[in-house]
Amino acid sequence: MEALRASPARGEVVMLNLLRFRAHADYAHTPSLAPGEPISGQAAYRKYMARTGAIVARRGGEVVFLGEGGAFLIGPEQEQWDLATLVRYPSREAFLAFIEDGEYQAVLGHRTAALADSRLLPMNPRALK
Repeated sequence: MEALRASPARGEVVMLNLLRFRAHADYAHTPSLAPGEPISGQAAYRKYMARTGAIVARRGGEVVFLGEGGAFLIGPEQEQWDLATLVRYPSREAFLAFIEDGEYQAVLGHRTAALADSRLLPMNPRALK
């Protein structure tokens, strides 16, 4: 996150999330969040999304795209992603405020339990000319 803090880019930022789910959610690091019965990684991620939507909005952000993934047409064969999201924030500072929010930190364990792998890429929107 230090690179994001140090970035000279200003203005809106869109975060590209590439997500691969675990077959079964792993709550070993946050047992207090674990549901009574085992659930899939995808179900754990739905819990994460349900609890973070209002926090994203409070920081001025919005989910602008959510789509199921699969195999790349161009890219490493071993990289397959179950879900891709684009989340827009008014600034890098707004995104950092989101991830540092205490309410967010309290539910982050659902994301950790859900994911076998992920990528997060901050992108600066550009106008098409």
